[in-house]
Amino acid sequence: MPQGSSQAPSRPHRVVVIVDEGTNPFEMGVATELFGLPRPELGLARPLYELTLCAPAPDIRMNHGFFQLSGVAGLDAVDSADTLLVPGRPDNVVPRTAPVREAIRRTHARGARVVSFCTGSFALAEAGLLDGRRATTHWRWADSFRQLHPNVLLEPDVLFVDEGDVLSAAGSAAALDLGLYLIRRDHGAEIANAVSRRLVFAAHRDGGQRQFVERPLPEVPDESLAPLLAWAQERLGEPLTVAGLAARAAVSPATLHRRFRAELGTTPLAWLTGERVALACRLIERGEERLDVVAERSGLGTAANLRARLRRETGLSPSAYRRRFGPAPGEPVTT
Repeated sequence: MPQGSSQAPSRPHRVVVIVDEGTNPFEMGVATELFGLPRPELGLARPLYELTLCAPAPDIRMNHGFFQLSGVAGLDAVDSADTLLVPGRPDNVVPRTAPVREAIRRTHARGARVVSFCTGSFALAEAGLLDGRRATTHWRWADSFRQLHPNVLLEPDVLFVDEGDVLSAAGSAAALDLGLYLIRRDHGAEIANAVSRRLVFAAHRDGGQRQFVERPLPEVPDESLAPLLAWAQERLGEPLTVAGLAARAAVSPATLHRRFRAELGTTPLAWLTGERVALACRLIERGEERLDVVAERSGLGTAANLRARLRRETGLSPSAYRRRFGPAPGEPVTT
């Protein structure tokens, strides 16, 4: 399994979570599950992350008083964060306190990565991190967000937004999507897939939160796409087409598009391309150096198309991806 040992950090990546008055415990739990647990199954020499919870007061009442948190670090813990996580809370029209806003601003100003879960994007906007930039939040709070923060380019139909140093997840469960995306960006697809398997959660969900906006159910709901997706994932190296997938599902291409939009929030071709890029990443991480072989086995066709797709999805060339996430010299190839 790739460990990125050729560029392994001297210490784990430090993740700090701000737990504010009213914070949603679920999102704090997501942060703990993703970044705070030991992972002996990965066989790594050191933990991937080091997690710290911090709060503006010694005792913090969380959402509706169901939980009270005590004994965690103060806000000065943000000064050692490589990534700062800001969970959401239900009372978003009430601004965060000045010390919380200042802690967020200070962390961002020194170059750390700042991430919001669900309505935590309100806190990032209050701290001035989102003006003129893209962000997302829970669809239920989109109108309130626009009214309070008109200078933010809100994208309410996506699961998360990556602006490089500032990232935002749409809802509580979308925090899992964004967290796994961060792990994939930090440590590669193979490790992110291993973490997702332990979570029993998809490593990558296509589409956006428009899938979850309240709407009337159809009178006759479509059958799940799961069998078709599983069938296609076993044959990514074959010349799959949208017409062929539609024939496999015994529907028209138009009906297949409608089902993909309804269930996944994307098109069949976009889903297929994403799955092929993910497979290409795994092959590179396992040590395959021949780009033509990676392109063929992943169904991307040519090395040129592989380069273009990989750069578009990861921001890295195949050689740069291999240096960052491939096996260390001397490790066996497992393709």
